[in-house]
Amino acid sequence: MATAGPRSFSAAEVRARCAQGACLVSCRRRLYDLSGFVRLHPGGEQLLRRRAGTDVSAALDGPPHRHSENARRWLEQYYVGDIEPGDEQSLSETVDEKEVSAAAQTPEHTDLCYRTVPVERDLVDWQKPLLWQVGYLGEKYDEWVHQPVDRPIRLFHSDFLEFLSKTAWYVVFMVWTPVVLYLSWVSYTSLAQGNTRLFSSFTTEYSIPVHKYYFPFIFLLGMVLWSLLEYLIHRFVFHMKPPASNYYLITLHFLLHGQHHKSPFDSSRLVFPPVPASLVIGFFYGVLRLLLPEVLGLCVFVGGLCGYVIYDMMHYYLHYGSPKKGTYLYGLKAYHVKHHFEHQKSGFGISTRFWDYPFRTLIPEETFKKED
Repeated sequence: MATAGPRSFSAAEVRARCAQGACLVSCRRRLYDLSGFVRLHPGGEQLLRRRAGTDVSAALDGPPHRHSENARRWLEQYYVGDIEPGDEQSLSETVDEKEVSAAAQTPEHTDLCYRTVPVERDLVDWQKPLLWQVGYLGEKYDEWVHQPVDRPIRLFHSDFLEFLSKTAWYVVFMVWTPVVLYLSWVSYTSLAQGNTRLFSSFTTEYSIPVHKYYFPFIFLLGMVLWSLLEYLIHRFVFHMKPPASNYYLITLHFLLHGQHHKSPFDSSRLVFPPVPASLVIGFFYGVLRLLLPEVLGLCVFVGGLCGYVIYDMMHYYLHYGSPKKGTYLYGLKAYHVKHHFEHQKSGFGISTRFWDYPFRTLIPEETFKKED
């Protein structure tokens, strides 16, 4: 049975759909429906809204930003048809700002359907759980996992395990914020008793008392240590390159982080589920108990735990938020998206770029040659 070819759209139909709230753009006669992607775009929703109904071929090449091969591949997921011959020149280059604002407030009702991934040509069967398939990709795994798709992932056959592997962003806040507040109170009141001394296990004569007024500074130290730990885990654990011949290490990598790079906008997999997180958090608490006096270790721990909660909230926002252009979070969102789509071997800082500087993994700024 023959399959139908791509549908043709007139320039008038494209403009009409954009006026109704859709975000359609063209690139060399190919038409794409970005209506479901506008809020996720690292450049901001308004930037794409201004491009609605226009040809974005030049914009993809920059300046100010040259889109990567992954970004162009990502665009193909939203292909819906072609512009009718002769109509591509009639698509306006600019859109009225009032139309942009009205479209942003208008509910997007469109009957256009786009493919989320070419399932029939992919290396895995998306109709089955992926976790037990990726280990067989071998040498193809690293390239495959760094070609992102806009599609939810199922990891396990078991519905129970699948449930434990997914988490809404607010669950992390609801679970760990009360813990941070309670342990902060316990830490402060314990220090207020005046029994905590540094180096007391080695000497009593030269031990240093730790007053309750030091708690904010110890708390901040814990947050700083977390930011370093965040960087080190992201770089050396999450971005390890598993041997192509090792099925189990490939599977472990996909479980820990590969799934996030394959589907970076799967909203249920952007934060750490509380059940496995509690095991990791408990491990680090035990390490601090061994290295520091009990109360002092708790003070550092609670600061680190707060840093973790902030990190997870920021990570979700960097994927789904729309920060205002020119703000710190706007730059951080663009930086993190570059890590996903183009610079997977650099840009490991998420809540801050600070540690990318001393470790020389900062994503370089783009430069464009001036035309003669």
